[in-house]
Amino acid sequence: MTQMIINRDLLEKVAKNARLVLTETEKDELLLQLENILKAFETLNQLDVSKESPAFQPVKLENVFRADVIGKSLDNASALKNAVHKQAPYFKGPRAME
Repeated sequence: MTQMIINRDLLEKVAKNARLVLTETEKDELLLQLENILKAFETLNQLDVSKESPAFQPVKLENVFRADVIGKSLDNASALKNAVHKQAPYFKGPRAME
């Protein structure tokens, strides 16, 4: 695998694309930090992972929904008995359109 090289020109190009205004001190700090990050990834690239299977989903997915069970429901009168705003067999809400 080819090694990526971060230099001042690349940093300035990325900063321009991201519309970042960086001082010379910030550029120096970022160059050092980015070089350290690339070194860490280079260390990871040296690991032998040929016997490992890819982990596309690190956390097992499972259905978290409850079963859809039909149960007893309220009739209209019981559902509306404490409603302040009601009209006929419905709850009454504010107008959506004038």
